[in-house]
Amino acid sequence: MKKKKHTKQIIRIILLVGTIVSMFFVPWLLVKAWILPLPDTVQEQLDEAISHGFDGMIVYIDQAGQPPQYFASGWHNRESKTPANPHALFKIASISKLYDVVAVSKLVNDGRLSLDKTIADYLPELKGRIENADKITIRLMIQHRSGIPNFTDAPNFWAAPTESFEESLALILDKPANFEPGEDYEYCNTNYLLINKIMDDVLGYDNFQFIREKILIPLNLNNTFSSLPEVNMEDVMSGYHVGHPFDLKADEHGMLATAEDVGIFLRALNDGSVFEPGEQEIYSSVYKFEHSGWVPGYQSFALYHKDLDAVVVQFYSTTDPKLYNWNLSEIINSRIAKILRRK
Repeated sequence: MKKKKHTKQIIRIILLVGTIVSMFFVPWLLVKAWILPLPDTVQEQLDEAISHGFDGMIVYIDQAGQPPQYFASGWHNRESKTPANPHALFKIASISKLYDVVAVSKLVNDGRLSLDKTIADYLPELKGRIENADKITIRLMIQHRSGIPNFTDAPNFWAAPTESFEESLALILDKPANFEPGEDYEYCNTNYLLINKIMDDVLGYDNFQFIREKILIPLNLNNTFSSLPEVNMEDVMSGYHVGHPFDLKADEHGMLATAEDVGIFLRALNDGSVFEPGEQEIYSSVYKFEHSGWVPGYQSFALYHKDLDAVVVQFYSTTDPKLYNWNLSEIINSRIAKILRRK
């Protein structure tokens, strides 16, 4: 008995020391954000987030049985001291993958694409240039189970991003696979680079035109765009990266939308109204119903809380090299959900 008691005391000491040591490696700002008393309102939580170091923040909430709510805090542009605008355009980064998979589901339902055909079937020129091209299906690419290297992981990628499909693809051609197709999971932007190219080839035109015709127009999403040249730059929220002295607004990183447009789309995705008969079953067999996104200066979250029947879209206009701000934003997201539940 004494030996067991002694062993338990040693384990407790080890755990306590481990906890104390780990605290030195966790930024105190994250601890502070987590333990602060929960504010009474969502707006107070946004204001608190700005006090933690975010330059600007936007939140859109669509909860069943209530009118949509719009919130903003901080700066739309900190140089001009323009206040944050809840209806500003924002770079939604990988949230765009939800739109891509809806488009793929529609094309599969129409018989123009097959989830089980391979890269080699659609892009035969890549056989021998991408390992396992004859085994990697569209289904596996959608689910990030292809094993293809991620082109955005190339050294110094974000310091000098590629500007074309060919430049991006060149970063991973002839590289060994990270794992055998279907044997593991690894988030990989190359998957969607290839999916978009395949959709372009099958359609015979830019797939964003298809997304506009089949998704945006039916949902009246008039504030969703494919790229910066389509928009008034004054409408785009500025983005900032810690340690980088300049506004990153002018850097091209794909789709932009207002929080409201993303929220309306996410509601339609989750209630099925974005789909024609047969499409929802295809979509649900391959992908999820919410997403987040990151590019320098821009963090975005499109979340659906089933217990609340609430869509919550959260935009943050500050990033950092160590992703502390990402962890901080996830804490703030969870606190906003707690405020909604408390009501």
